[in-house]
Amino acid sequence: MTKAFDIIQGPIITEKTMALKEKDNKYTFKVAKSANKIEIKKAVEEIFKVKVESVHTINVLPKRKKVGKYEGFAPAYKKAICKLAKDNKIDAFEI
Repeated sequence: MTKAFDIIQGPIITEKTMALKEKDNKYTFKVAKSANKIEIKKAVEEIFKVKVESVHTINVLPKRKKVGKYEGFAPAYKKAICKLAKDNKIDAFEI
């Protein structure tokens, strides 16, 4: 059980991801960098008790950030977009 929660680090909630959710029943998560598509699919199905049709992953590169005279990078992370089967939904995304 803890392995699934180690893979799925949290949801990504933006206007664009909410539009994906409404239009195509796709949910976006921040996931562990070492996780592959099969592990992500099993983790989402285990945690939320839904049927996942497909998973797409994206490695988000670090962005350069400036705060006053200080300069650095925002951390890199891995993002997964999970398409759920018809009539499945995740209640955690409802606001």
